[in-house]
Amino acid sequence: MTRIIEFLIALGIVAGLFVIIGVALPGERHISESIETNRKMTIVFDTVNSLRRFKDWNPLVLRDPAVELKYSGPAAGVGARMDYASKEASLGEGSWEITESEPGKRVAIAIEDVSKGHDKKTSFTLEPTGKGGRNVKITQDYSVKYGFDLFGRYAGLYVSRHIGDDLKLGLSRMANMLATVPNIDYRTAEAPLTDLAIVDVAAEDLLVVTAGNVDRGQETITKSIKDNQEWIKRVMEANNLEAAGPFRIITTDFGQEKYAFDIAQPVKKKGTEGASAEQLTVKIDGGAPVKYVHVAPHRSAHAAYTGHMAGLDIARNALRAWAVTGGNEVIDRPYETWKDGVDKSFTADGTYDIYWAVK
Repeated sequence: MTRIIEFLIALGIVAGLFVIIGVALPGERHISESIETNRKMTIVFDTVNSLRRFKDWNPLVLRDPAVELKYSGPAAGVGARMDYASKEASLGEGSWEITESEPGKRVAIAIEDVSKGHDKKTSFTLEPTGKGGRNVKITQDYSVKYGFDLFGRYAGLYVSRHIGDDLKLGLSRMANMLATVPNIDYRTAEAPLTDLAIVDVAAEDLLVVTAGNVDRGQETITKSIKDNQEWIKRVMEANNLEAAGPFRIITTDFGQEKYAFDIAQPVKKKGTEGASAEQLTVKIDGGAPVKYVHVAPHRSAHAAYTGHMAGLDIARNALRAWAVTGGNEVIDRPYETWKDGVDKSFTADGTYDIYWAVK
């Protein structure tokens, strides 16, 4: 009986110490980590203002590559939400939802997960830094409240090690991810793009000529395009075809001295205005360097651009930067429809629609 009483007294002392220490522990925790990147502010802000690239930088996905991610709400900004579900008990189910968004400055996110605590929040604060403010300092804060949950307060002792390590790893992965994005501000005069969107492109029939690797001078590019357009014209006439839209240039490589590209002309049978695209039967005779290509329906990043043809390389890369920042993976080669023909495209008044297919 004495031993039972001694055990109960000891147990009471331990319980009392547990309560006393627990009450003395903080009822909330806050940690912060920072990293610096040389990407443009627009790219950095659009990355943290959307959850579409969560899988590419957040350590949660490393702990369970099979985790299911579901997106809802707007693609970016307040209300953008991502729910996740994992069979790993340590992850379970949870969500991230953007609750505040201040362009170029700060994004706040509410977090629900299986860990102890409530009112969990993380925020990304962006600050120009470095010479001339060309770099961006990304500071990620995390806060959690435990109230009078004593077990939660004890769990808070490990927040710096567990959550803090995740913040460091996540920011490091984010910086590496950002380094793969073309460093072009697609919302400024650096690349004056308009009508940025992911669009559905219908099936098309194309006649294509590979121009090869020509000098980047206006004269050589113009001659190459016009000469190859003549070949395309001959094949069109021989097959009772007509243009189904402006010709396009498909870029293979835009080097410092050489430009490798294809010339493509969308076509259709004459007199089929308004009909849906169908795969054609095209005969190519006389050694013409023309091939017929049927393009299946697909999704594509799109932008409109006005300016000299020489600015298209920056415009293309700006479109790619915008697309991948929004969580899209670009595939194949980019192309532009030259809406004003060849000659006007070598002036400041040339107009183009730029496309880059995405998965």
